[in-house]
Amino acid sequence: MRKMRAALVAALVMAAVPAQAQVQMIVNFAAGGPTDIVARLMQNEMGAALGQPVVVRNVAGAGGTIGTAEAARARPDGQTVLFSPVGPMAIQPHFRRGLSYGLENFAAICQVADSPVVMMTPKTSGLRTVADVVARARAQGTGFPFASTGAGSIPHISNVAFMRLANIEMNHVPYRGSGEVMLAFQQGQVQLFTDQTLLIRQYDLHPIAFLTERRNPDFPDVPTMREQGYDLVYTIWSGLYVPAGTPEPVMARLEAACDRTMRNAEVVAGMNRVAQPILYRNRTEFAAFSRSEGEKFRSLIEAAGLRSAE
Repeated sequence: MRKMRAALVAALVMAAVPAQAQVQMIVNFAAGGPTDIVARLMQNEMGAALGQPVVVRNVAGAGGTIGTAEAARARPDGQTVLFSPVGPMAIQPHFRRGLSYGLENFAAICQVADSPVVMMTPKTSGLRTVADVVARARAQGTGFPFASTGAGSIPHISNVAFMRLANIEMNHVPYRGSGEVMLAFQQGQVQLFTDQTLLIRQYDLHPIAFLTERRNPDFPDVPTMREQGYDLVYTIWSGLYVPAGTPEPVMARLEAACDRTMRNAEVVAGMNRVAQPILYRNRTEFAAFSRSEGEKFRSLIEAAGLRSAE
C-alpha cells in the first residue's frame, strides 16, 4: 500500500509539470570556468532523462553567493536546480556575514565530481616553482597579486593557508569566475591562480604544484605542495541542489536523472576530456557529505580567524 501511495504521488507530481517546461539550472559562477563547463556537459543528457529542456543560467558574483541566494528563493517545484561547487555551499555560509541562505535552505540531489586543485600561472610570468612564487612575493610584498573566484572560495582559502605557511603576503584580487581570471592573465593583471586542473590545457598555463596527496598522473612531472614543504591538500567538489521543501517524488526524479546522466558514455568522455574526475554520491550520501564539509570548513575558518567583514 505504501509503495502504491508513493507511485500515485509521483504520478500526480509528473502530471503537474508540463512535459516541455524548462528546468532552469543556475550556475553560480561565470561562463567559461570549470563549474560552468561541467554543468553544460550534463545539460543535454539531464534534459533527455527528465523529458524537459534544461537551460543553464549563469548568476555569478560574490564568490558564488548571488546565484546561490537566488536559487534558495526559487519555488521548490523542481523547475529550478542549482549546480554548485564546494565554496558557496560549505564555505561561504561560515565565511561571509549576512548571507540570506545556509545549507539548510537546500536539499542535496547528487554529487558529480571531485576535482584536484593546482597552483598555476601564465607561461610568460617567469614563475616555475613554489620557491619562485615565494621569492617574488617577498620581493614585491603586498603588491604581488593572486586571483580567486571570490572571497571565501577554495582559490582564496587555499592561498591564505599558503601565505601563512610560507610567511609571505600577497594581494587578493577576486573575480566572478575562472573565465574572468583567464582574461586577467592575458591582460597581465595577475600572475597566480589556484583552481581546477582543466584550465591548464584549456588555456595553455604552467602548473606550479598540485594541492593533492599524490602527483597527478596527467602531469607526472609537476610536484605536490607537500613535496615543496607545504602541507596543503584541497579539492573542489560539485553537485546539484534544489530549494528546501521540494517534494520527495520530484527529488527522486531529479536524482534518477542525475544518475543516468553521469553514466552516459558521452558525459563520461567529456568529463575525462576536461579533467573532471567523476565522484558520484546519491542524495542521501551527498546531503551527509555536504553537512560534514560545512562543519569542517566552519572549524577551519573560525580557527584561522578568516571570517569576512561583509
